[in-house]
Amino acid sequence: MEVKNHFILSNGVAIPSIGFGTWQIPEGQEAHDSTLWALEAGYRHIDTAAAYGNEKSVGQAIRDSGIPRNQVFITSKLKAELKGYEIAKREFAETIRRLGVDYLDLYLIHAPKPWNVHTDGTEYADANIETWKAFIELYEEGKIRSIGVSNFRPEHLDPVIQATGFVPHVDQIFLCPGAAQEETVAYSRPKGILIEAYSPFATGRLFQHPVLAQMAEKYQKSKAQIALRWSLQRGFLPLPKSVTRERIENNLDVFGFSMNEQDLTILDGIQLPFAHR
Repeated sequence: MEVKNHFILSNGVAIPSIGFGTWQIPEGQEAHDSTLWALEAGYRHIDTAAAYGNEKSVGQAIRDSGIPRNQVFITSKLKAELKGYEIAKREFAETIRRLGVDYLDLYLIHAPKPWNVHTDGTEYADANIETWKAFIELYEEGKIRSIGVSNFRPEHLDPVIQATGFVPHVDQIFLCPGAAQEETVAYSRPKGILIEAYSPFATGRLFQHPVLAQMAEKYQKSKAQIALRWSLQRGFLPLPKSVTRERIENNLDVFGFSMNEQDLTILDGIQLPFAHR
């Protein structure tokens, strides 16, 4: 498929087609500097979350970049264990306070259930519906330009959509070659839900696969660039994370080449020795 610099969400909002992910980057100098380097490299889409604990440093880096607020697409997320209408309203206010902004471009329910719950999460449907109602209200008030979810599968998406009639603009999931979550993708696409791919390198484990090395040699690109190009050509929005300035810059350099369909299919079928989160 043709890869553009932006995806258009179902509500018409343009979202830069690569985001800088900040998961596992601690609050402080590292989060500040890596975010600032990303912005200096040309990223205009920054992804953070309350659970990451780095919203304050990310927000400071955005201000320090000197880039106008309306030129940076900022995503954050409600903690997975915090659910309910009033809680969502309160936590959103805290997130924009920590970031030092007046609005968000995208706000996500971080997960359908608390991280320490070892069930399928469907028992949290009512709580997610109440949370989603708060998200819809914040969206309609203009405090968030788009709203969505993260780590939701069809069984989690169905109840919130049926109860409210409001389809999330985005579902951010663990997704990379070898872990494409076909069921969630197949459910989401007809509904106009954009799939974002967090951990597009499987936190580095993908780089151990020999096929990635073969593709990198064939296209004269890095393994990371191959993985990101796969995501883009498959219609997913990747969120690469790095704290190394050179890698941050290289991860954005994926628009000058294209992979053929045969090679994309080979990457579709690789086997990775882990399950998605």
